[in-house]
Amino acid sequence: MLKKLLAAGAVAIGLTGLAAPASVEARTLDEIIKSGTIRVGVNPTLPPLGKFDDKNEIVGFDVDFATEIAKILGVKLEVVQTGSPDRIPFVVSGKIDFVMGAMTRNPERAKVIDFTVPVHTEVLGVLTTKDKPFTDWKQFNDPGVTFVQVRGSTPVKFIEDNLKNAKVTLLDNYPDAVRALAQGRGTAMIDVIDFMGEHMAKHKVEWKVVETPIDIYYCGLGVSKASTGLKDWLNVAIFELHRRGKTDEIWKKWFGMDMLKPVGVTPYF
Repeated sequence: MLKKLLAAGAVAIGLTGLAAPASVEARTLDEIIKSGTIRVGVNPTLPPLGKFDDKNEIVGFDVDFATEIAKILGVKLEVVQTGSPDRIPFVVSGKIDFVMGAMTRNPERAKVIDFTVPVHTEVLGVLTTKDKPFTDWKQFNDPGVTFVQVRGSTPVKFIEDNLKNAKVTLLDNYPDAVRALAQGRGTAMIDVIDFMGEHMAKHKVEWKVVETPIDIYYCGLGVSKASTGLKDWLNVAIFELHRRGKTDEIWKKWFGMDMLKPVGVTPYF
């Protein structure tokens, strides 16, 4: 099951930024083409979606996927480092043209930014340690449980709605959250487990994934509502990458296996 969860997909991130200011700088599709460069936000703390390599450059699924987008558009790719809390503000302010990094589509975020059609899925699971007795995610709804979560991530809202009796400690990024869990500063963490793999490997802890997938999410590209024409063009490009099998190819390169819940291809968007 762990292997399946590791294949699954990713939850992730970010309700923070919903109160971001109105966009005044977002570029239109025509302006991006004329500039010759598209600026894409990638979170390097979500391997293998994004991470730093030995040369301190950001690599991963998101970079390869954005590279294909840039090729189709006929422009150069500029990767901009983003964290979970600043992803939506970066889009709204026009600092980047679109954002990746496990951007789960949900109605609250869609009030602030636009989403493209899905690029990949995320399957949610619970990460804890073998010394804990839990066998089902609903057992974590207990006052004695403390979740360690990344500030602004989707699971924070899930815990608020479904595990009201548990406590939550919020940290700024995934390396810190997994380290806190390894050090016993929390009981568990809810997120997409395949994104935790590299962080888990850095700690000599007997990890356990509770074998109950909680939910499936769909991640698209986050685009400013002021970026005229960009979302429609990206939808066509994403469809083409799915139709050609390129998205699945890039996913398998970085995750080592197929997407657990494939997005599929549909021409309707």
